[in-house]
Amino acid sequence: MSAIELDGASKRFGSVVALRNLSLTVEKGEVFGFLGPNGAGKSTTIDILLDYVRPTNGTARVFGHDAQRETRHVHERIGVLPDGYRTYDHLTARQHLEFIIESRGADDDPNELLRRVGILDAADRRAEGFSKGMTQRLVLGMALVGDPDLLILDEPTTGLDPNGALAMREIIREEKERGTTVFFSSHILEQVEAVCDRVAILQNGELVAVDTIDGLRQTAQTDATLAVQVDRYSAETIGRVREIDGVGRVSADGTIIVVACSDHVKKTVLDTIEATGSTIEDFDTDEASLEELFATYTAGVSA
Repeated sequence: MSAIELDGASKRFGSVVALRNLSLTVEKGEVFGFLGPNGAGKSTTIDILLDYVRPTNGTARVFGHDAQRETRHVHERIGVLPDGYRTYDHLTARQHLEFIIESRGADDDPNELLRRVGILDAADRRAEGFSKGMTQRLVLGMALVGDPDLLILDEPTTGLDPNGALAMREIIREEKERGTTVFFSSHILEQVEAVCDRVAILQNGELVAVDTIDGLRQTAQTDATLAVQVDRYSAETIGRVREIDGVGRVSADGTIIVVACSDHVKKTVLDTIEATGSTIEDFDTDEASLEELFATYTAGVSA
């Protein structure tokens, strides 16, 4: 059984199409990245899964339960860190956790949850004095109550400093090891690349790609960057490398030749450099980043 199944889900708000015919499956135990710029339809999709809004067309299922008809069964198995969260100013961090633990009939230790999210030292402080990052950590702790089978995280690193973002990634990895499915919506691509098994890219309410990051690279045929350190090079070296089919940009900085090329011509580039009399002392390859892949897949997609 899949954790999430969306079948032809669409949502209109008047004349605005927020989501268009979205079909998507997230397997149990996956950390799944849901990518897109602001306004792409990510939060609308999450709202449909939580039955905060009803789809205009199509269906959504969570662990086999219809998200609109069996909402209670869905909510019993999930923890949510929403994008538009609110806390109660007059309650302490510990009281927030105790309230959720009691509401869910769970037996979690509130101190342990606060330790996991990094705010145990603020356990008895009222939430009204919390920074945005501290509030984000508190709401994550609330989402972890009851060991949910599915964590839905909507822009979870917004407002976090680098240490907070690192702690968030570690918690996601821990939850994956526990067998939790994590549905991770974000527009901060480096955070997604660090933790996700697969990613989907949404643009203007439409799904434009879904795959592993390596699979996206192969499909997009984006160039890798090959940096080759040599003892010396000549104009002939640069010229002959540029003539290779599959090579894009070629530049040189000191004794390093930088070549943007397809994976299958890397060896040809190295052989050509050596054939012109240069000695290769070292080389390194950088794969296309998720940010570059995102730009490739969303280029030319318009409303």
